[in-house]
Amino acid sequence: MAAHEPVAVPATLPQMARETSPESPWPLRLLNAKIAEYIARMSRLWVEGEIITLTRRPGAKVQFFTLADLEEKSSITCKIFSHALPEGIQSGSRVIVCAKPDFWAGNGSLSLHVDDVRTVGLGDILARIEALKNKLAAEGFFAASRKKPLPFLPRSIGLIVGRNTKARHDVEVNARARWASAQFKVREVVVQGPTAVSEMIPALEELDAIADVDVIVIARGGGSVEDLLPFSDERLLRAVATAKTPVVSAIGHETDNPLLDYVADFRASTPTDAARSIVPDVTEEHTNLVHALRRGRIAVEALLSRARTDLDTQRSRPALAHPETLIESRELDLEQLQQWLHNNLDRQLTRHTATIDATLARLRTLSPLATLKRGYAVLRNDSGVVTSVNNVATGQPLTAQLSDGILSATITASERTDS
Repeated sequence: MAAHEPVAVPATLPQMARETSPESPWPLRLLNAKIAEYIARMSRLWVEGEIITLTRRPGAKVQFFTLADLEEKSSITCKIFSHALPEGIQSGSRVIVCAKPDFWAGNGSLSLHVDDVRTVGLGDILARIEALKNKLAAEGFFAASRKKPLPFLPRSIGLIVGRNTKARHDVEVNARARWASAQFKVREVVVQGPTAVSEMIPALEELDAIADVDVIVIARGGGSVEDLLPFSDERLLRAVATAKTPVVSAIGHETDNPLLDYVADFRASTPTDAARSIVPDVTEEHTNLVHALRRGRIAVEALLSRARTDLDTQRSRPALAHPETLIESRELDLEQLQQWLHNNLDRQLTRHTATIDATLARLRTLSPLATLKRGYAVLRNDSGVVTSVNNVATGQPLTAQLSDGILSATITASERTDS
């Protein structure tokens, strides 16, 4: 039965797919025939993808390959007449094909019958890379703030390289020339072609999960833009951006510039440059240490010299050079103060003595003793000093206070005299 002819459905079976039921199913051959009939009505179309598993068969009229969409992980088998397959087409080529879908009802397989194959131009590739670059830049993938610093001396270095490539030799040999004990954990993968990204990402994730891997280097030698396309693949770039371990991009030569260089935490121009960036040079570090020690000694000696100078300056001051001078000056001050105290005390005593003598003279002048010495006496009775004859009575005892003693007397008579 031709594929384009309508498939006749027996009257005993449901005429439409929606009319089938558990009691009235379609045979598989009928379903396949219906699918083939539907696909046969499809027109030719242009499809873009990447060629994988192309192995040219010399002398064969028909060549087979797989057209894949690696981003979506989908593929389809293609067949083409040998004369219609250009010489430059090979596995890994990015192409646009003109094809007619073909469904083989015998085994239920879908394929494309290709009439024309055209490679995607370099300009198209570069335009797509530029568009992806702008997209990732807008998302902040290239921002300096998200770059992780490289360790000074990594415990172990993760290295993702191609199988049996010079890039591995360049990184390992140059790193160990700088630091002989540098340790590597190497993952050899495909670094070119349609499977490169699907191999590099698991290797990156595996190394990122190892605790003592402090830096990861992704390295390969130079190549064409097409050869380096895996290193501008969005899936790999996002995997690098989410890695916890610092990632070094060491792709190709100085002029090669895949997008990995922008996303990685550090960009090395070559694998050899990566080796110089991830480990210190032991000779250089030894020289720096010697210079640092010398500068340290000079700085300490200068500090000690300044301290000695300051100390000598302090010691040369009179207070420290001749401390007895301060004591002597204070001793002289003390002697002067003592002399002033003595003099002032003498003056005070003399002044107060004179005051006391004057006061005493006045007291003596006012004292009744002076009067008594002139022959007077003070008479007293029980009531006190007798000042009038009216204060005494005849026979009353009296005492007479003289200048040198007291006499007892009795009143025998009294006479009043009026002046």
